[in-house]
Amino acid sequence: MVETRKINASVTRSITAAAAALSIATMVSGVIVGFVKPKDEAAHRFVLSTALISMGCGAAYGLLPRSKAPTASAVSLSSVQSSPVQSSSLASANSSWTDWRNFVVVRKVKESQDITSFYLKPADQAEIPNFQPGQFLTLKLEIPGQSKPTIRTYSLSDYADPCEYYRLSIKREPMAQPDLPPGLASNFMHDQVQEGSVIQAKPPSGQFVLDVAKSLPAIFISNGVGITPLISMAKACSRLNPDRPLWFIHGARDGSFHAFQDEVREIAQQNPNLHLHFRYSRSRPDDQERYHSMGYVDAKLIREVLALEGIGLDQAEYYLCGSPPFLQALRDGFKTLRVPEERVFFEVFGGAKGASPAAEIPSSQGQGAEIVFARSEVTLTWQPGDGTILEFAEAHDLNPEYSCRQGICLTCMCHLQSGEVEYVQPPVGTPKAGSVLICISQPKSNRVVLDL
Repeated sequence: MVETRKINASVTRSITAAAAALSIATMVSGVIVGFVKPKDEAAHRFVLSTALISMGCGAAYGLLPRSKAPTASAVSLSSVQSSPVQSSSLASANSSWTDWRNFVVVRKVKESQDITSFYLKPADQAEIPNFQPGQFLTLKLEIPGQSKPTIRTYSLSDYADPCEYYRLSIKREPMAQPDLPPGLASNFMHDQVQEGSVIQAKPPSGQFVLDVAKSLPAIFISNGVGITPLISMAKACSRLNPDRPLWFIHGARDGSFHAFQDEVREIAQQNPNLHLHFRYSRSRPDDQERYHSMGYVDAKLIREVLALEGIGLDQAEYYLCGSPPFLQALRDGFKTLRVPEERVFFEVFGGAKGASPAAEIPSSQGQGAEIVFARSEVTLTWQPGDGTILEFAEAHDLNPEYSCRQGICLTCMCHLQSGEVEYVQPPVGTPKAGSVLICISQPKSNRVVLDL
């Protein structure tokens, strides 16, 4: 009877089990009666009753749910690879990782003149969740000479499923001004972090993501290190939705500063719906056949490239990532060409803007302030030198949402319940009335209450 539970249809299993029970009960009771009381009418009624009861029990048994024991069918299912979307969802759903986690640098690769990739695997060797293409990792770096950990975010520059590692591709930031040091975190990563180094990271996050399921043409536009999140987008979409029309348009100084060129070309070779255009601003003699045009990437170039395929500017979605001047010029150009704003998504990569110590950020009041994080039910005293409200919150193990850390993307926007704040630099994005951007603000009044 155990073998009948391999039958998939519950009704079929029930009938089969009932018949088996009827046959066994009739045969056994019949043999017993035949030997003991072959002519007793009551004994024959006993045989009939026993057979009917056994048949009912067999039918009920057949209707029971299938056993969860590892049958041959269950074992074969575990070896079947699910689709990328399914396995990604399962990885995220099964992850209990919420806070800092140790990762080991298992590989370090120089990608261009100023960009190096770091491949990270969890130190505990447990599973890691996949991510939405375009998201970033938040790192906590213990940099010698710094009084507190340095928090930085870097885009995930690869996409694979199942996800067995994270790749961060980081640009070495030079000295921005004569009186400022070079990029603190980026130079530490390039110079001090080697294979075998351990780094703490939080789970993938960020709102600059691609909805791979859409059919609308997607235009990826970047310059410099802004290429990193767009690679993961191009890879994910080529894998999960290869029929979607894609354009990858990237600007670089020359071939020595053009990271991932071969990798992007390889994606395009595998996906005929991915079109490429590389533009160099100062090409070298040995850059022949590595780029398509000279100059800077701008809205006019986007219009020309799409026109070659008969695509209007209002018929696509645009994903922009790069330096602030690059993004501002593109957004202004798109406005002039009347590209719908709701079709334009962007993330900005700043240079060494955050390299100056937090203690040097000016404060108009020059004294401490009480900050109440209302939802977290935490009250703390902020002092000049504690940096922005976002940095202050992170230093006390609070986890506000954020992305650009430069007052552009509005991810960190938070309702200000009472008090005043001041911005350490003018915000590019415009927060809602009654809200502030905590990534570039600090207390102005003696007491500030935030809905955080």
